[in-house]
Amino acid sequence: MSHLPVMAGNEGTVARVGALLEDSLLEMVESVGELTLVVERLALFRVLERLRDAPDLAFEQLMDIAGADYPERENRFDVSYHMLSMRHNRRVRVKVRVAEREPVPSVVTLFPNAGWLEREVWDTFGVSFEGNPDLRRILTDYGFEGHPFRKDFPLTGHVELHYSEEQGRVVYAPVRLKQDYRNFDFLSPWEGDLTLPGDEKAAENGQ
Repeated sequence: MSHLPVMAGNEGTVARVGALLEDSLLEMVESVGELTLVVERLALFRVLERLRDAPDLAFEQLMDIAGADYPERENRFDVSYHMLSMRHNRRVRVKVRVAEREPVPSVVTLFPNAGWLEREVWDTFGVSFEGNPDLRRILTDYGFEGHPFRKDFPLTGHVELHYSEEQGRVVYAPVRLKQDYRNFDFLSPWEGDLTLPGDEKAAENGQ
């Protein structure tokens, strides 16, 4: 019988991280075996560097950077850094909360793979990373308008593209829905006196 690999517990890690990060740490949450650290935005670089370089922690691998959008909050965006310690078989999530148009310090010089991950968050959420040397779109097209993972981004998008026979190339145009929204009547024909489309024809035929 095979067993899935089990991550090491957080025994001792909570106290160690609290002492290491001191004033940079805003909140620490442990849930279902996962440890999340909410830290000051401007202290992010220093926090990840300490977590990486402390031998008893050794969170040396940046596995992912993820964004989340909460439009009702003043600090609208969460940017989460998922860290792995191969040496100690532990994971930790480091999170910063960011307001609109507030840059996050880039960590490319700490983790070279952060360059692509930061571009992805910028492309999809519009969170900028100060110090990233190549902050360009990575998932959407060059002419794409807006950031599609924001909660207020329209489901249809802002523009659509199609091939123009007249111009002989692909062109962008404002989104045009192919049909008007339909009105649906969800009443059941078995509930009350309800006339359905087509009943008038049945009446004319004496049915």
